[in-house]
Amino acid sequence: MRSLLPLLFASAVIAADAPKKKPAAPKAPEPPVYLTVETAGPDFPLQGEYADPQSHPEVGANVIALGDGNFRLVLMRGGLPGIGEANGRSKVESEAARQGDRIVFKDATLADGKLTGSLDGKAFTLPRLVRVSPTMGLAAPQGATVLFDGKNADAWDNGKVDPRGFLEANTKTKQAFQDFTLHLEFLLPFKPLGRGQGRANSGVYLQHRYEVQVLDSFGLAGLDNECGGIYKNAAPRINMCLPPLQWQTYDVEFKAAKFDADGKKTADAVVSVRHNGVTVHDRLTIKGATPGGGFKTEVPAPGPIYFQGHGNPVVYRNVWVVAK
Repeated sequence: MRSLLPLLFASAVIAADAPKKKPAAPKAPEPPVYLTVETAGPDFPLQGEYADPQSHPEVGANVIALGDGNFRLVLMRGGLPGIGEANGRSKVESEAARQGDRIVFKDATLADGKLTGSLDGKAFTLPRLVRVSPTMGLAAPQGATVLFDGKNADAWDNGKVDPRGFLEANTKTKQAFQDFTLHLEFLLPFKPLGRGQGRANSGVYLQHRYEVQVLDSFGLAGLDNECGGIYKNAAPRINMCLPPLQWQTYDVEFKAAKFDADGKKTADAVVSVRHNGVTVHDRLTIKGATPGGGFKTEVPAPGPIYFQGHGNPVVYRNVWVVAK
């Protein structure tokens, strides 16, 4: 009988020489999330919109906190979005670090609550401006269905009210809707080290099919996957996203897709959206269901309103709907 010792010895050598599996790299810590102005740290008071529409209508500015004392300045020719004629589309950007309570950018200096600098050879001094949506606190009209007024989440599946009395994301209405007018108010957390879709991501799904994106896109380009965009369909006409920890509004007019008796679609869904009182979509046709919703296809049946949960503590208040 042939000895197995050489075979066993060879196997042992191979096992000994086999490369050892490296331990998995430790998972990077999650960026800090701030839910209140009081706890948001020293960078937060410097972030925001800066403008003087009366004295300097030619320019507006966004100062964006990037975390660890770093900031981006976005100077916008024509004023802030929604105020100036140019809607802030022509921009000059730069970055700098905070030096105490002061930031020295390439084209401007922020100190004592004012941004002082020059653009196109013209000097400016801009105070910090805190805008409030003209539809903030809009009362539900007669005949409306109040979906959330801070008292309870009875109108929602898996609805949770946080200790402040706000409705948490990741919930949908128990009732389904066809054509409707919708009003809601939302608050984005402050995530200075977050980037892109990791910065306060949520979404409002109409009929659980069509997403109006919710994201902290303050000072960004205004794409279809940023605040006010119809995901995978259309970017907002204007990026009307305000800084995080400022309440914002959506006012939506929605007409569902139409179908004939055989279930064939005869007309696309149509949506108009006002973000903070400014129209960012005007009777936009939506060609099909957007990704991420509960209903992947379009059918004649109505659907619920869904506030997407994406691991970010986005909250909502004053939510009501008028069915048509």
